[in-house]
Amino acid sequence: MVPGARGGGTLARAAGPGLLALLLTVCAPLRLQAEELGDGCGHLVTYQDSGTMTSKNYPGTYPNHTVCEKTITVPKGKRLILRLGDLDIESQTCASDYLLFTSSSDQYGPYCGSMTVPRELLLNTSEVTVRFESGSHISGRGFLLTYASSDHPDLITCLERASHYLKTEYSKFCPAGCRDVAGDISGNMVDGYRDTSLLCKAAIHAGIIADELGGQISVLQRKGISRYEGILANGVLSRDGSLSDKRFLFTSNGCSRSLSLDPDGQIRASSSWQSVNESGDQVHWSPGQARLQDQGPSWASGDSSSNHKPREWLEIDLGEKKKITGIRTTGSTQSNFNFYVKSFVMNFKNNNSKWKTYKGIVNNEEKVFQGNSNFRDPVQNNFIPPIVARYVRVVPQTWHQRIALKVELIGCQITQGNDSLVWRKTSQSTSVSSKKEDETITRPVPSEETSPGINITTVAIPLVLLVVLVFAGMGIFAAFRKKKKKGSPYGSAEAQKTDCWKQIKYPFVRHQSAEFTISYDNEKEMTQKLDLITSDMAG
Repeated sequence: MVPGARGGGTLARAAGPGLLALLLTVCAPLRLQAEELGDGCGHLVTYQDSGTMTSKNYPGTYPNHTVCEKTITVPKGKRLILRLGDLDIESQTCASDYLLFTSSSDQYGPYCGSMTVPRELLLNTSEVTVRFESGSHISGRGFLLTYASSDHPDLITCLERASHYLKTEYSKFCPAGCRDVAGDISGNMVDGYRDTSLLCKAAIHAGIIADELGGQISVLQRKGISRYEGILANGVLSRDGSLSDKRFLFTSNGCSRSLSLDPDGQIRASSSWQSVNESGDQVHWSPGQARLQDQGPSWASGDSSSNHKPREWLEIDLGEKKKITGIRTTGSTQSNFNFYVKSFVMNFKNNNSKWKTYKGIVNNEEKVFQGNSNFRDPVQNNFIPPIVARYVRVVPQTWHQRIALKVELIGCQITQGNDSLVWRKTSQSTSVSSKKEDETITRPVPSEETSPGINITTVAIPLVLLVVLVFAGMGIFAAFRKKKKKGSPYGSAEAQKTDCWKQIKYPFVRHQSAEFTISYDNEKEMTQKLDLITSDMAG
C-alpha cells in the first residue's frame, strides 16, 4: 500500500459533503443562466404587422429547463391574429412544460400535451406576451407560431402546402420569416412548384414576397408535370422533384422579362483577365462575355487576390431608365476554371447622378446578396422593391479563387402610368393674377440626356417674337399719331378703337396663355419621386 493512501481516502470522505455543497453553489448560477428569459427561443423574425416565432431547435427536440418569453405587437388599433402551425409539448399536465399567451386583460392557455388547441386566436388587443417553458422531458418539437394584424384575416403559417387547398385559384397572406423554417420545395418560378412544396417558402423563392416583409400571394393550381427543376433563388434552395398530379404557380405584375444587353457598348468592368489555353493562345475574359445566354467563358477580373477590399465591378448600361426586378448570375461556366462570386452588392444610378447602394427595407443597411456556390449553376436574386435606373453595377464581396460572372437582368420598360410627374399649371383666367390652380397632368418624364439649351430655346423663341411684335406695333402707332397731329393736336376717343389699335392689342392677349408654362424646379423635384428606391434606402 502506498503510504498515506488510507489517510487520503479518509480526507476525501470527510470533504465529500463540503465538496457537494461547493459544486451546487457553482452550478446554481449556471442553471439560472440557462433559464433566463429568451434562452428557449428559436427562430424569430418580426416586422411591422407580421412575424414568425419558434421554440429553440425546432423542429428538433426543444431543450430541458429553458424559458422563452417575447412580447409581439402589431400597429395600435389593430387586433392580433395568432396561428399555431405546430405544437408538440411532452407534458400532459402543463405543470412544467407549456405554451401561454397573456395580454393586459386576457390569458390564453396554458397549452401542452394532447389537449385540443385552437389553431387560430383572434385577440382583442394589439399586443401579447408569448411564454414557453420547459422542464425535464425526452421528446417534443416545441412550437411554431405565426402572427399578423387583423388587416390580414387570410394569414397562413409557414408550414402550409399547396396540397392543403382544393381551389384552383386563391389568395393568402404569408407572414415575415418563413424562409429559414425547415421544409422542402421543388420547382421554380417559370415551370411552377410541386404541390407538396411549402407555399410561403416557394413565394420567397419566386421573388413574389421578401422574407423580411411577408406579403400577399395569389396562387394558381394547375396540372402537374413529369419533372421539377430546382434552383437557388433568394436564399432558398429548391430541389429537383418528380411527377405529381398538381403543381402551382404565382401570379405577378408581369415585370419579369429578360432585359437585353448589348455586349459591345453596354457592359464594362473595372478590369479583365487574360489566360493562356493549352495551345498557347491567349483567352480574353472580357466584360462583353458577361451575358448569361452566351456560350464560352465569362467575364473575370484581373485581380485574383482574396484578401484585398472589394473594388472590382461589372457595370451594365441599359440605354435608358428601366425597372429592374431581379438578377441571375453564374460563375465562369468552365469546368477547368472553378471561379465564381459568393456574395455581392448592387449599385445603381441615372444620368449625371451619383452611385447609390441598394439597401434593405427593414434595417436600411447595405444589402448583401447570396451569390453562386459553384461555377455552373445559375442563382437568382429579386429586388423588392425594384431598382429604377439606367446604370447598374454588380460589386463582388466574396468569391472563390477569382471573380468571374455572367449576368442576366430581369425587369421591364417603365410604362406611361409609372412614368409621370405632377406640375402646377398657371390659371388661364388672367395673366396678371398670381393665383394658380393645382392640376395633375400625366407627362413623360423629360430625358436626363436632354440638353438644357433645348429648354431655353423653347422659352426664348416666343419671347423674341413678342418683343418684335411690340416694337413693330409701337412704330405703327407712332406713325399713326404723327399723321393725326396734322389735323388735330389731340387724339379723339374714337382713335383708341381703330382696327390698328386692336391689331396691336391682340398679340399680347394671344401670347399670355399659360398653356406651356412649366415650373422647372417642381419638375426636378417630382422626377425624384419616380425612383422606387427612396432616398432613405439608398446611400
